[in-house]
Amino acid sequence: MREIVLDTETTGFEPEDGDRIVEIGAVELINHMPTGRTYHQYINPQRTMPQGAFEVHGLGDDFLRDKPVFAAIAQDFLDFIGNDAKLVIHNAAFDMKFLNAELGWAKKPAIAMDRALDTLAIARRRFPGSPASLDALCRRFGINNDARTLHGALLDSEILAEVYLELIGGRQPDFALSTRAATGPAIKTETAWRPAPREKPLPSRLTSEEAAAHDAFVANMGDGALWKRLA
Repeated sequence: MREIVLDTETTGFEPEDGDRIVEIGAVELINHMPTGRTYHQYINPQRTMPQGAFEVHGLGDDFLRDKPVFAAIAQDFLDFIGNDAKLVIHNAAFDMKFLNAELGWAKKPAIAMDRALDTLAIARRRFPGSPASLDALCRRFGINNDARTLHGALLDSEILAEVYLELIGGRQPDFALSTRAATGPAIKTETAWRPAPREKPLPSRLTSEEAAAHDAFVANMGDGALWKRLA
């Protein structure tokens, strides 16, 4: 199963108001395991960055001026995410509305909303009433995000990948019995545990008084009792 953990940075909150994507970062997972494949792109928003954006994003007009516009990188981005991989996104509705707005302006097909898996919604279901920001989840799961002094799409997607794996049950959801790389055969573990009978049965913890009480209870159930028919 292929999943793409994804994050964007934008100039604001609403594409309808002229806000644009300025950075995309994405991390590939196969069977919930990072493959090492990533996607990262800075984008020229073709507009002046709002006051204070440099401090928030670590980006500015001078830095973005020579970067490609979204239309120039749209197909590369679509090729990376593929046609059917789930897109793991924190607050998915926000990123998806920007991605689909940019794709529409570039005359590219929109991404179906049902491909998005919202980790914010997962966190709120698991921990109702608790803070569910990416930083709060890092603190909850003991994930080091010291490098996150400034937001960055690739850094955030790498951190989100760790958070996502914890949200779905830990870093080894299949108990590491088998793993599969992006390409190539499954890797066999050195020891594959299988259940087997005990060499010596455990001694019964049932006392003689409890056994007698059980026999009396069964005797009072009548001849049609299932336990008597199967005895």
